[in-house]
Amino acid sequence: MSSTPTGDIRIAGLSVHLVRWPLKMKRRHGVGDIERTMPGVVVKITTDAGVTGWGEASPWAVFTGTAESCAAVIDVYFRPLLIGADPTDVTALMNALEHAVVAHTEAKAAIEMALLDILGKRLGAPIAQLLGGFVRREVPMSVSVANPDFDEDMDFVKRLAGEGVRLFKVKTGFLSHREDVRRMDRLRAELPADTDLRIDYNQGLEAWDALAKVREMERFRPSFIEQPVPRDQRAALAAITAAIDTPILADESVFSPAEAVEMVRTRLCDCVSIKIMKSGGIRRAREIAAIAEAAGIAGYGGTMFEAGLAIAAGLQFVASTPNVSLGAEFYTSTYVIGVEILATPIVIRNGRNVVPTGPGLGVEVDERAVRSVSVDVRS
Repeated sequence: MSSTPTGDIRIAGLSVHLVRWPLKMKRRHGVGDIERTMPGVVVKITTDAGVTGWGEASPWAVFTGTAESCAAVIDVYFRPLLIGADPTDVTALMNALEHAVVAHTEAKAAIEMALLDILGKRLGAPIAQLLGGFVRREVPMSVSVANPDFDEDMDFVKRLAGEGVRLFKVKTGFLSHREDVRRMDRLRAELPADTDLRIDYNQGLEAWDALAKVREMERFRPSFIEQPVPRDQRAALAAITAAIDTPILADESVFSPAEAVEMVRTRLCDCVSIKIMKSGGIRRAREIAAIAEAAGIAGYGGTMFEAGLAIAAGLQFVASTPNVSLGAEFYTSTYVIGVEILATPIVIRNGRNVVPTGPGLGVEVDERAVRSVSVDVRS
């Protein structure tokens, strides 16, 4: 490892790219549909030492906020706090950003990602090593079944099953319950016997009749059922968790470490989806994972609609966090996003994501590809 000190380095520039990702396929979820494009944000932090850090934010308007507001927060509110600062003072800088603006977790995650990228490159180590080292070098990849054209989706999942993927998460709640049951029947019948199916309602059920529907879904032997009811219906979610044998996974109901404490206090769920975009970065995501681990609640690596940078950061997080043991849905940069911004794409081997081991995020960015999808750049 390099012995280069982290001091004597300052942030000299910040570029904020508002991007529009083309999509290879339609996506339908309980709270919204995505068809042709998805907005996002890519940030580039340059230093006077010649070290560059990259970050990505992947907001979703119906989930956390808009990409336009995310880019504006970084440009207007974060820029003055970052220019001239030591980028290796990651904790101090992130504390300053958290006090400067409420919410906007994706914007904070993108900046933290870029700062950790710089720190890792400065020290010659991947982010996972900065966080205590690797507990896993490969991460089982979960792929979401979310195309409104189910025949097209079946062709997709069968192809992936042939490539070794065994984790599939079925998006439900956007069609009738009868149709959800029909889709599950077909998946169980046509996929290999060792396929691990999960179910994700994305808040798509109403609390008053959710229990009856998830009970019927238990016959398909899902390894978990995710977020059947809206985020704020926490009492209903806890009641469902207590009533059925299948593990319930919370997603939208747990964004922050404080909400993770409440999750434990009320036994809201059996497992939890931890997303760096939702929590505000890797540090906060690890706090959620630690709270969950102390209570015996397993973690799952969730994503938004993320390109290669955010997937690389997610892999560094999962690779160094023991309790995120249920796999991760790090498939979007390869199978959903229609442009590759990494010089070398994330490697997938036998249904598992291989964690990059280069310095920082462990990846190199194709800046021409970033510019090709940028609709606004603020420097």
